[in-house]
Amino acid sequence: MRRNIPLAWRQLTHERSRMLVAIAGIAFADVLMFLQMGFRSALFNGAVQLHTILDGDIFLVSERYKSLIALDKFTERRLYQALGYVGVKSVSPVYLSPVQWKNPVNKQVWNLYAIGINPDDMVINLSSVQEKREKLRQPDTVMFDAGARKEFGPISKLFQQDAALKTEVENRSVDVVGIFKLGTSFGINGHLITSDLNFLRLFGQRRQRGLIDIGAVKLESGVNTAQILKNLRSGLPNDVRVMTKQEFMEQEKNFWNTSTPVGYVFDLGAVIGFIVGAVIVYQILFSDVSDHLAEYATLKAMGFRDRYLLFVVFQEALILAAMGFVPGFSISLVFYQVTRQQYLRQL
Repeated sequence: MRRNIPLAWRQLTHERSRMLVAIAGIAFADVLMFLQMGFRSALFNGAVQLHTILDGDIFLVSERYKSLIALDKFTERRLYQALGYVGVKSVSPVYLSPVQWKNPVNKQVWNLYAIGINPDDMVINLSSVQEKREKLRQPDTVMFDAGARKEFGPISKLFQQDAALKTEVENRSVDVVGIFKLGTSFGINGHLITSDLNFLRLFGQRRQRGLIDIGAVKLESGVNTAQILKNLRSGLPNDVRVMTKQEFMEQEKNFWNTSTPVGYVFDLGAVIGFIVGAVIVYQILFSDVSDHLAEYATLKAMGFRDRYLLFVVFQEALILAAMGFVPGFSISLVFYQVTRQQYLRQL
């Protein structure tokens, strides 16, 4: 019986320095790919933060809606039309718009993303917001996002010191009555939550009553969601788009991935990392085969076929890939943690 000799492993370990250089190069390529994929994942996760906390089974948006940073309004009547369909439990309008927030400490003005909701509906699925339902009903009251960037001011700290915190939003005096945490994304630096009436007060004549940005539809328990979705799509006018929550989130991700250069850059970075790793492995294997041509010729003379020699080369490639993956993945986890800590320091 022929004894199997680990030829691929022995060839790699014959020159340990060359093998270590190859592993380092592959690990570097892995780090490049993991970082690009990690940043791309952070882009998508940040883009759908608001979608995640919206409480609804089906969502209505304008037919021209593209993303949260490319909004288009539609009439609130479509929501009440949807309420007339069998299986629909309730509907909730959501108002969205960037607003100018004045830092109460240094008086600098920055753009926040305001969310207007009906406090009775509580379409925002955050306990910190639900607890402040009564206060949000009061005129000129808002809640501030503790995950917003630090340029907006140390609002959480100031609120803990003085619950009667005041500032200006859209040049209108408001009271900060609560803190919630949502966070930032590539297009949004922080959020503000207020009631629908307070939202409209902030804009005055610039915002027409009855035009909303998102409609959240809740269904009765146990109903056929697919059938209701089909009914709404066929029954409502074509000036609105009807989506499930998952489709709503995918729409946002697709916008950032295809309609902005950000998604393309991250995809390109991952491809470049893969090419770098492939070139490194090729160069190492090419040098290894070239240095052992005499040995390969001897094996051929002994009766080994080309298929066996090709199998040995592929074994070497797999060994190098596996050994380079472990340090590459470990280093990437360290970079993820460092990046996260740096991000938190910026808040």
